[in-house]
Amino acid sequence: MYDYGTFAFESKAQVLDRAKTFWNPDKTQFWTDSGVDLVIDRREAYFLWDMGGRRLIDMHLNGGTYNLGHRNPEVMQAISEGMTHFDVGNHHFPSVARTALAQRLIESAPASLKKVAFGSGGGEAIDIALKSARHATKRRKIVSIVKAYHGHTGLAVATGDDRFAKMFLADQPDEFIQVPFGDVAAMEQALAGNDVAAVIMETIPATYGFPLPPPGYLEAVKGITEKYGALYIADEVQTGLMRTGEMWAITKHGIEPDIMVTGKGLSGGMYPITAALLSDRAAQWLDEDGFGHISTFGGAELGCVAAIKTLEISGRPEVRSMVHYISDIFDQGLRRIQADYPDWFVGIRQNGVVIGLEFDHPEGAKFVMRELYENGVWAIFSTLDPRVLQFKPGLLLARELCEDVLDRLEVAVGRARVAATGRRSR
Repeated sequence: MYDYGTFAFESKAQVLDRAKTFWNPDKTQFWTDSGVDLVIDRREAYFLWDMGGRRLIDMHLNGGTYNLGHRNPEVMQAISEGMTHFDVGNHHFPSVARTALAQRLIESAPASLKKVAFGSGGGEAIDIALKSARHATKRRKIVSIVKAYHGHTGLAVATGDDRFAKMFLADQPDEFIQVPFGDVAAMEQALAGNDVAAVIMETIPATYGFPLPPPGYLEAVKGITEKYGALYIADEVQTGLMRTGEMWAITKHGIEPDIMVTGKGLSGGMYPITAALLSDRAAQWLDEDGFGHISTFGGAELGCVAAIKTLEISGRPEVRSMVHYISDIFDQGLRRIQADYPDWFVGIRQNGVVIGLEFDHPEGAKFVMRELYENGVWAIFSTLDPRVLQFKPGLLLARELCEDVLDRLEVAVGRARVAATGRRSR
């Protein structure tokens, strides 16, 4: 019996069966068919334990949600202390917690950003960003990149891959335009009609496998938006919060966006909270009608408490130094492994601890993912480019654990090569 206090299950098999019945049959079956029968039970720091007792080193972090590790003690303490005073709060009124977090976010962000609007999930924050851009420009068109992913809510899903947009009849090709990543000419052509409200881009597109922007590309896109009166929205949901060795990845390009979105790791994985940071131009609606976007759980006060502590930890000089240190360890270790399998492990995409590993097979990352799972590491393939494994070390990962992960990865890469191609020799 697995007793969790307010509920209990007899077995892992019972959970999987009821997940199909009451939750999501397709997703549950997908992971079973993929050889990943994971039902997470205990979790601590950078470790997960399956209900069956298997321990996994978490190198997925749910897209960076657990940058500081699962159940980070400092974040948990902040929430525990906060619960003696706060709850969700009331979104209609000024709030001490929301105001405090908004101030800290703006102080951490590029100078162009002046106001904060809160959401409870990344898609909601993207929707706020898109609505703000449309209001500011009085235009409807949004430009994103091919194979983009910005969430699954109403407007956000239309900016992403057709796989998700068409499913819910949310694709609107006349208003949501996509151009290839890295193609400056295509971007300028899309904006040349002076009718685009905003360009939205992840600083490094995550679900597309972390392709790194070509030198000067993001800077050129920002220049094009200024030329044609559009806003630049930086989606920092997966690249922000020190993952590139700077609090916000966009600052490494010297860009001051009109809007920036943060989420996932903002609360240390302990409470759902996201935010859209807005320039004065993008925030005009907050002066015109502050009830223009209402979110009962957006900026929930306990989430604000968690986020304030998470920002403080992430911004410590020693954490920034740690990210650079971890990045160097993986840079050297990954290149060593790649040298042993140059015709299989064909690419390393890295900026800080944002890492994508590319394999020479249309679904190469799925093979590596399965072998890693069997060898005690959890990392996930990129949904929109399954050649690439999303590989996401935490910000506080100890050197010994980094080296342990690299040892396990080396074994998994070799085994996956055999499974995918039948080739054994190096």
